Order: sequence, then C-alpha cells, then structure tokens
Amino acid sequence: MLSVIICTYNREKFLYDALQHVAVNNFPTKDYEIVLVNNNSTDSTESECHRFATNFPQVQFRYFVETKQGLSHARNRGIEESQGDILIFLDDDSFVKPDYLQNVQKQMDSHLEAMAFGGKITPLFESDETPKWLCKWTYSWVSAIDKGDKVVPFEGNSYPIGANMGFRKACLDQCGNFNTELGRSKKNLMAGEEKDLFNRLKEKNMLILYFPDIQVEHVIPPQRTTKDYIVRMGQGVGMSERLRCLNIGKAALWKRYFSEFVKWCASIVLWLRYTICFRPAVGNMLLLFRWNVTKGLLGK
Repeated sequence: MLSVIICTYNREKFLYDALQHVAVNNFPTKDYEIVLVNNNSTDSTESECHRFATNFPQVQFRYFVETKQGLSHARNRGIEESQGDILIFLDDDSFVKPDYLQNVQKQMDSHLEAMAFGGKITPLFESDETPKWLCKWTYSWVSAIDKGDKVVPFEGNSYPIGANMGFRKACLDQCGNFNTELGRSKKNLMAGEEKDLFNRLKEKNMLILYFPDIQVEHVIPPQRTTKDYIVRMGQGVGMSERLRCLNIGKAALWKRYFSEFVKWCASIVLWLRYTICFRPAVGNMLLLFRWNVTKGLLGK
C-alpha cells in the first residue's frame, strides 16, 4: 500500500489542487491513502480539506493536526499515522502527473533493493518568468531536480528533494525519522533534515534511486525568486549545516568548513565564467548565496 503524506502550513491557495492531482491519478489498484498533516495553519486549510473529502469520497483521506511547529514534526506525524509500506512525501504545492502513483508502485516493485527514491521536479513559476539567475547550479534553489531519463542512484552529495521523495517504511524503522532540530518552521528557512536522514540511509549502505517517470510540477511564487529570499535561504542552509554537523561532532564541523572552502573556490570560478559569458546575474547570485551560507555555518 502507498501512503501519500502531505504536510501543510497556510497553503490554502494550492492545497486543494495538490490533493486533486493525486485523487485523479490513473492507479488501477487504488491501494493508497492520503495522509494530510496540518501544522497549525491559520488560514482555510481545514475547510479546503473538508471540501476535498466531500468531493472525493472514494479516496482514503486521513486528516491530522500536528501542534508541534515545524516541518520535521509534521513529517514524523505523517510517518506515525501512515498505514502503507511505501511512504511518499509531496509538498502542499506540488502537482503530480496522472501516472504518478502507478509509476511509484511499478518502480518500487521492479527495484526491491531500493530503500528510498526521488523523482523529477519541474519548477512552475507562478509569475511565468524564469529568474535570470537560474542555471544548473541554482536549480535546486527552486526545489527542482532532473537527473535525466534513466534510473540512477543518488550518490555522493546528491539526494532526493522533499517535494517528491519516498521511503520504504521498513528503512525508517532502522534509520529513524526526521531530526526535529532541523527543517523549516513557519517562515524560517532552516533546512538539512532531508540530507540528515538520507545520510543515515547511506551510512547503512541503503540504495536510494532516482526514478525519471515519477514527476511533479512544483509551484514557485515570485517571492521565492527574490534576492532577499536567496539571502535568507543561504543563511538557513548554513545554520542547518552547522547544527547538523555539531550533532555528529566537532570533527564533522571542521570537515564541513573545508568543504565550504572548496565550494567558495568553485563559486569564484563559476562567477568568472558567467561574467565572461555575459550572465552576471548568475555569478553574482552564486556568490551572494555562498556568502550567506558561510555566515550561517560560522554562526554569525
């Protein structure tokens, strides 16, 4: 059985459509549930969920309120309440393709060695304008990923993205759930909870695969493409990395400092490249992001 877990906080504008895209999937067995975790929303989230349940009575829809604030708390509540053996995490503004559920089932049945997975995420810019700074190096800033048209493992420092990822529940029983000290809470831009969990899977040599036919479109509002947002996101990433490494030990933090130095070198090279190629917006944003990651990592 598939459990589709959607955690939400004040996304009334997109939530019904996100749920509807799952409900109208072409999934012959219909052996799935939607687990909706409301993380203290103050908008009309509850009424939107009621409208969905009324309009789609054939869907096994289960609604919960998680009072502990934070995405990691909400995701862990979703795990606890889920009844499936395969857990799918979608964002509350992610729209799945019509064959999404059947492709998840097909791929996980075909790759029994896979303990977790991620799929393609295409950004859906609400303003219909692609940011001038968008490139292969900044694609993940808008929670997008495209590793091609073949099934490949997530290796090294690559990981699935939370808007479209999943796990066998059995592997979480072994590795634990999301670290509640990490991840977003209300409007802060802390991160790292996904990387932390996937690292635990990799430490146990669990296979994490990219499935190209498991696809979603992810809404990106205009405010997520601004300079201010990139600054706050960079600081959030840095602070999350500092906390994640300190939880492991000081040696891990010093290793991360060295990694940051290497990333600075790469960022400077890319800045020169994009400046020469008359795309200064890309290079400048890469340096701005790196600067703020470093500030957060140093605890400043």
